[in-house]
Amino acid sequence: MILVTGANGFIGSHVVERLLRDGGKVRGLVRASSDLTFLEGVDVELARGDITDRASLNEPMRGVEIVVHVAGFVSDWDPRGECLSVNVHGTRNVIEAARAAGVRRLVHISTAALHGFPGARNQDESAPMPETSFAYCESKKQAEREIFASGLEATAIRPGNVFGPRDHTFIDKYAQALEQGKGGYIGGGRSWTCPAYVENLADAIVLACFEAAAAGEAFLVTDGLDIDWRTFTEKLADELGVKRPRLSVPFWLGYPVAAVMEGAYKVAGAANSPLLTRYRVCNGGRDYHFSIANARRVLKYEPKVGLEEALRRTVRWYRERCTPSRSARP
Repeated sequence: MILVTGANGFIGSHVVERLLRDGGKVRGLVRASSDLTFLEGVDVELARGDITDRASLNEPMRGVEIVVHVAGFVSDWDPRGECLSVNVHGTRNVIEAARAAGVRRLVHISTAALHGFPGARNQDESAPMPETSFAYCESKKQAEREIFASGLEATAIRPGNVFGPRDHTFIDKYAQALEQGKGGYIGGGRSWTCPAYVENLADAIVLACFEAAAAGEAFLVTDGLDIDWRTFTEKLADELGVKRPRLSVPFWLGYPVAAVMEGAYKVAGAANSPLLTRYRVCNGGRDYHFSIANARRVLKYEPKVGLEEALRRTVRWYRERCTPSRSARP
């Protein structure tokens, strides 16, 4: 039995479907309040629980051999400290429950952002992980430390910028901005980026579940492209059938403006994030690019869906989508 936490979310639902295609027996951990739209018609066993509630994880862990830990709080704006409570304490609860239940392997979905935004290309897993002021990065860094110290067969997957169907965190908002003529670049869009199409990512996650040599390893996972933000954005705009953006803000201006906006939103007690955040400016205005050589060597991972097809599938979903709950945490 394989347990997927956050099974109803963007990445989790794709992982569930990918495991089921291989004939696996899959249990999905969802909260009582979870929107299950992405799991409609999917033959998965559902278990109610919340990673922030340790006791609620006991029953879902029964009989489980592998846990794919996807659930987490994903945000570049965290004025209420949810990153710490969900990503660190929640992961700690998953580890404790997994150990108590005799789980053998834990595949943890981390992030490439652990390496910060140093403006480098082709970084590998040995690249420095400097301390940052971004709560999301720091929380995922701490969570990864804990899974490797857990005593379980632990593997960490560090995805790049994940996109694809069901993505309400990035693509939904980015596509809307392009349609409304509000899209733009930091530094002309010349910085290299690291797209990771969600179905390719799901392939890598499933490979990590069963590859013996993956234990104790971390893997950066992207689509393996040498691509800048302008190229990615123009291809997306073309697929949407809208004008390519022309607006560009230099990094030296965008970063302090984002800092001011964050400060103003924090003072005002705003729940929504400002248009610009320092995380977004760094992601879009500095090279943020990684090698997938380790995943190719150990996991035998190879991205199967190319960028043009990935964007076609993504835009098709965007056009046809319903609008399920957009909670940041599945």
